[in-house]
Amino acid sequence: MKGQIVKTLCVSGMVASLALFTSGCAKDNVPSDPAEGSGATTVSPTVTDAPDIGATAGSVEPIDSDGGTATNDNFKIVEGRTHEGMLPVYFDFDRFVIRDDQKSRIEGNAEFLKANTTYKITIEGNTDERGTKEYNIALGEQRALVAKKYMMNLGVSSDRIFTRTYGEENPLLFGHDEYSWSQNRRDDFIIQ
Repeated sequence: MKGQIVKTLCVSGMVASLALFTSGCAKDNVPSDPAEGSGATTVSPTVTDAPDIGATAGSVEPIDSDGGTATNDNFKIVEGRTHEGMLPVYFDFDRFVIRDDQKSRIEGNAEFLKANTTYKITIEGNTDERGTKEYNIALGEQRALVAKKYMMNLGVSSDRIFTRTYGEENPLLFGHDEYSWSQNRRDDFIIQ
């Protein structure tokens, strides 16, 4: 286990070094999604140049220290900080639209809630560390709200879904590399 962690950290460090060498710093301005300026929330993404890291984001192994058996109010946390039966939804940098590769996750979460009619959830919006604190709080909120709206469109009652934003304040991974950032750009689904 330790060898795998060391190997992962070494690879992450090399990727981060390469990324810093080949690209400039991230900008701290408002996202360029056309829907954002109009106040509309987009649930059908048109991202075509998204990196392929999202398809497997978060699925390697549980991050919690006890191998995936941590509980919160008797519900097992299995990926990210999302409770068992649901999966977190990951986002592209500086975006709050649901990616095509994440639609099945959020649809599965909606099916889980429809099958468990007494459950209420909080969708927690998170960002990576890049950007200002204020900007990341707003981006995390938009991520949580777009997931809520998507689930409502799938038939889940709005009075069963609450939202919360952490922005960059609740990272899952503390690395300063693309893999860590990709894990921190997510919505978690927490059963109340």
